[in-house]
Amino acid sequence: MPPAERPRLGFIGPGTVGTALAQSFAKAGYTVTSVYGRDPDRRARAAEAIPGATAAGCAQDVVDASDLVFLTVPDDAIRAVAESVSWRSGSTAVHCSGAASIDLLETATGVGASVGAFHPLQTLASLEQAMKNLPGSAIVIEASDSTLEATLTEMARAIGGEPMLLRGSKALYHASAVLACNNLVTLLDAAAGLWTDLGLTKEEGLRALLPLVRGTVENLEAIGLPDALTGPISRGDVGTIDRNLAALEAASPETADLYVALARRTIPIAREKGTLSEETASRLLEHLDTGRRSPDPTAR
Repeated sequence: MPPAERPRLGFIGPGTVGTALAQSFAKAGYTVTSVYGRDPDRRARAAEAIPGATAAGCAQDVVDASDLVFLTVPDDAIRAVAESVSWRSGSTAVHCSGAASIDLLETATGVGASVGAFHPLQTLASLEQAMKNLPGSAIVIEASDSTLEATLTEMARAIGGEPMLLRGSKALYHASAVLACNNLVTLLDAAAGLWTDLGLTKEEGLRALLPLVRGTVENLEAIGLPDALTGPISRGDVGTIDRNLAALEAASPETADLYVALARRTIPIAREKGTLSEETASRLLEHLDTGRRSPDPTAR
């Protein structure tokens, strides 16, 4: 799309996602007219960080000055924000929720505006990390019409993203992202927390575990599923599983429950990989079903 035909962009919600996207689009040659947020200091800082943008006095000013407006606000606020302004025919409203559909923007479609969703499948914990992580990330797109779908697809590519169109539940897609991202943090919190029983701090445990996590991710990228699976379940090492469970039961019964739940989910992956026999898989399930066991010194 030639620069002259690109939509003028505005942002309502000057948080990390909104500011990172606005900066990325500005660097890609898009015009970002303005940004608005309820906190005047925050919107002023965001405007200063976005080349060419101004801090709007209200949300309606952003809508009036822009062709395409991103609603980069919390999911629960999207509908209310969309209903708080007056849209016009020919304008476009886009939210960045991974879980919600474009139905939240029905107040805009009611007056002839186009609506869409633009969700970077990436963890955006800080502005610096967001700018680093966005290029190469999948960006899931939803649009009310084919013209907007093409526009958002081009915009995703312009900032280095990989546009994706889903056919199915947005909530199911978002649940997948939660498992892969948010729950990884939870899992590492549990894993690093065990190191306090080893005479070290949780922070030291996390530092020790992170190279292992990076190696696992690299294996997943290089050889995929199920081949990237390693460890005692992949090997069918029942004795090691017993020892792990006995140690976890003593140190953290709650984490032992987590270990068992994950082990159950891991067994089919090992079977698919072909390194776990049906007989050993059954033995593993028996050990998981019968609760914690003392280590069997004769187990191999």
